[in-house]
Amino acid sequence: MNTQVLPKTLMITGSNDKLMQTDIHLNSQELFNQPTVIFCHGYKGFKDWGCWNLVAENFANQGFNFVKFNFSHNGVTPENPLDFVDLEAFGNNNYSKELFDLESVINWVVSDENELKDFFNKEKIYLIGHSRGGGIVSLATAKDNRVAKTITWASVFDLTDRLPGDVEKWKVKGVIHELNGRTNQEMPLYYQFYENTELNKEELSITKQGKKINVPFCIIHGTKDKAVSEEEAVKLNDLISTSEIILLEQAGHTFGSSHPWIKNELPADLKEVVTQSIEFLS
Repeated sequence: MNTQVLPKTLMITGSNDKLMQTDIHLNSQELFNQPTVIFCHGYKGFKDWGCWNLVAENFANQGFNFVKFNFSHNGVTPENPLDFVDLEAFGNNNYSKELFDLESVINWVVSDENELKDFFNKEKIYLIGHSRGGGIVSLATAKDNRVAKTITWASVFDLTDRLPGDVEKWKVKGVIHELNGRTNQEMPLYYQFYENTELNKEELSITKQGKKINVPFCIIHGTKDKAVSEEEAVKLNDLISTSEIILLEQAGHTFGSSHPWIKNELPADLKEVVTQSIEFLS
């Protein structure tokens, strides 16, 4: 019978020395040397969005340690983990910072200084990323040989071609704003985002880096995803030689989840995503 697995929460230092609040849901039996999933949330997301806590519990109940964290510049803070109160940080985020953040979390998992190190099997580090987080875990997998398997949920195909707005106007004004449909906040994006992406285009291109991926890789995508089309999943599958693809009929971008989520069970589509993911990792 499934039990609630309470997370151990700690701080890991991310990009620009900003602290990232991190939850570790240990496997429900708290056995040593178990596989560990590191989860990356998407754009305008955070570690406690929607069903992510229930997802963590589901993995923990199946024998995995589950680590989820807030990217250092995602706009929430340790004091306000459910609200975008640091829009200055949000506006100064970029893909390079998120890659640095994920690497910092992996470094913590494998570190001998880590007080939970005995729970983690360093040979079985798995990544899962949702939406933009899927792009981040794809790039991390291409360059980090500590990653043993990776899964993307509703992932973008590439990051470098998803720059919003009129670049010239962006450059002149120094900032553009995007509406957050859930919170009605105007979220700033400073021009540094474009500059950083252009400067690191080769490193940040999944089209180029994805060919280096040589570990088991699973792509899960809904056929009714209005934010990222299933064609992007198909292209990602064609690019990566070790990948397999699972298309969920009628599923949307968040697989039935929304924020806040007050039920104590997963929506049907996300439950299927979790089931398929656990099967792949097992």
